[in-house]
Amino acid sequence: MTAVRQDAWSVEDDLILAEVTLRHIREGGTQLSAFEEVGERIGRTSAACGFRWNSCVRKKYEEAISIAKAQRQKRSYYKKQPSAAGLQLASLTTTDDDLGYFKVDGASEETLSMDAVIRFLRQWKGTVQENSRQLKMLEKELREKDDELDQLRVLNERLSKQVNAVQTDYRVVNDDYRALIQIMDRARRLSFLNEEEEENKTRFKMDANGNLERME
Repeated sequence: MTAVRQDAWSVEDDLILAEVTLRHIREGGTQLSAFEEVGERIGRTSAACGFRWNSCVRKKYEEAISIAKAQRQKRSYYKKQPSAAGLQLASLTTTDDDLGYFKVDGASEETLSMDAVIRFLRQWKGTVQENSRQLKMLEKELREKDDELDQLRVLNERLSKQVNAVQTDYRVVNDDYRALIQIMDRARRLSFLNEEEEENKTRFKMDANGNLERME
């Protein structure tokens, strides 16, 4: 049973997947059989190989896939034409002018795979350069966010100090207000008591003979 790997796909894994799949396409095999072969070679499931091919690798080899399909058609055609057996090898070892490619004498699966490798490496170089550019942009954005965060921290610290000062002033004013209310309440009670005492005091008046007379 094929082992299930959990690590990421390497460049070598992608190259093996592309090489085997293109070979199966040229020879008229199925992609499923190609994925099974690749899975046995690199220790992955055929489903994982199929998903990797369709989601990532296939788009990088559109040109090679077209060539492989053309060669498969020629192979199938010459199998049905025994009289053209002498031309079959030459046809399968050269590319088609109708497809817009140059003919190369002595071309083989190995040279085609090498061309595919070269194209892949060029595409990979472009991908690496693009990733490097995006990485620099992300690093710049990260520095800007760090600077913004530092500014917000300074602002938060200043506002916290202002809030603490306002809270302290509020407590002082509140305490003063309470003390003032208590003083006013005490003064009001004292004033009320003085009025009662004045009312309760005995009052006298002097009559016509010069004698003091208590007033009710």
